[in-house]
Amino acid sequence: MAASATPRAADETYDVIVLGAGPTGENLADRAHAAGLSAVVVESELVGGECSYWACMPSKALLRPVTARSEARRVPGLKDAVEGPLDAEAVLAHRDAFASHWKDEGQVRWLESAGIGLIRGKGRLAGPRRVAVDGRTLTARHAVAVCTGSRAVLPPVPGLADAKPWTSREATSAASVPGRLVIVGGGVVGVEMATAWRALGASVTLLVRGDGLLPRMEPFAGHLVAESLAEAGVLLRTGVEAREVRREAPGGVVTVVLDTGDEIIADEILIAAGRAPRTDDIGLESVGLEPGSWLTVDDSCLVATPGDGDWLYGVGDVNHRALLTHQGKYQARIAGAAIVARARQVPVLESDRWGAHAATADTAAVPQVVFSDPEAASAGLTAAEAERAGYRIRVVDQDLGAVAGAALYADGYRGRARMVVDLDREIVLGATFVGPGVGELLHSATVAVAGEVPLERLWHAVPAYPTISEVWLRLLEAYRDGTA
Repeated sequence: MAASATPRAADETYDVIVLGAGPTGENLADRAHAAGLSAVVVESELVGGECSYWACMPSKALLRPVTARSEARRVPGLKDAVEGPLDAEAVLAHRDAFASHWKDEGQVRWLESAGIGLIRGKGRLAGPRRVAVDGRTLTARHAVAVCTGSRAVLPPVPGLADAKPWTSREATSAASVPGRLVIVGGGVVGVEMATAWRALGASVTLLVRGDGLLPRMEPFAGHLVAESLAEAGVLLRTGVEAREVRREAPGGVVTVVLDTGDEIIADEILIAAGRAPRTDDIGLESVGLEPGSWLTVDDSCLVATPGDGDWLYGVGDVNHRALLTHQGKYQARIAGAAIVARARQVPVLESDRWGAHAATADTAAVPQVVFSDPEAASAGLTAAEAERAGYRIRVVDQDLGAVAGAALYADGYRGRARMVVDLDREIVLGATFVGPGVGELLHSATVAVAGEVPLERLWHAVPAYPTISEVWLRLLEAYRDGTA
């Protein structure tokens, strides 16, 4: 960790104080500073946050060699050249480089170059517009933004905490491949880490309390990913829970006792069973809020506080709207614009649904990619979510492997595409794709959903041939012809 920090000043008053120097906090401070406000960021760990060192970047660095090899094995003339195991040492070194070897000098230099102050230490609210940091007291003229993110949750399973399980942090930063790994949780972290560590040589057992994987996506996404994991050698057990966990000695094997009575022996256990806000020790009680709670915010990310005025913001994971790095950065842009507007006494128009001060995409157009093999990608609402929201919908499904571009991409390409249509407005409410390489297909769906593009206009968005994107034409044809 670099020692660089903003020196103690006689006047410790800033326009905007940001708690947390992850991507959300960095972006919010940058938006405020670019508009002429003074900004300082308070951080007790690495500048760059969870995404840079223990989530997005290291996990995708682990996964890219896995998916690249898998796809190469399905290309004639190339598959024989990529037989054999992955070079685990090289993959882990690649991961280390993308995590900047867990040093943040580069991120600190960026803050300095952007003119944003940095104070190292634990920041806690000390009343309205005030933040205490290791004996210093900072005062905000306009806003304090809580961008402290979230942490992994350990369920209350007897013996689990004493067994020193992996969370997402250890899973993405481990220095060697475990022989046997048990993963608890069938969401994004569980699926991605099962994909990565199995391909690197670990024997992986995936325990899921429900009946399938990726429960927040369309059901077919979890089904196709589960098939692929099973083919790769992952043992998937659904409808089970851990009843007890034992590790007899530090560094020793782990015994996981299931509610069925079965026991599983492993070298490591990874808990990927949800997140909690990092708000338990940031002084929320000083402004009348509950420590450890998710922050309830409006569409500009403003927190309703019992005290004075519009000054406290909860941005990114802490507000529980959409726990994704890119959504946190999006919220930072929205909240930054709202902070600047309020500082200049310009009206903040949250009623403008797609305006500069409303994070509408958090509920209407969230994009997400699961970097499994195959990838699963979605934007907007699932069919079930749309129905619960009261929309009159039609679901259009297509075999992604039947598109010429997919057949060229890989032999035996397996995939599926779904479009959820609002019948009253004839716009796309959501889209889901599963298949190799679909992550790069997603932004077209995000634009269609966020832009509320009428289907009749989408007919004029001609997909290049032969690409996988031609599935858009197949989806539109199926909708028009009533063959979906």
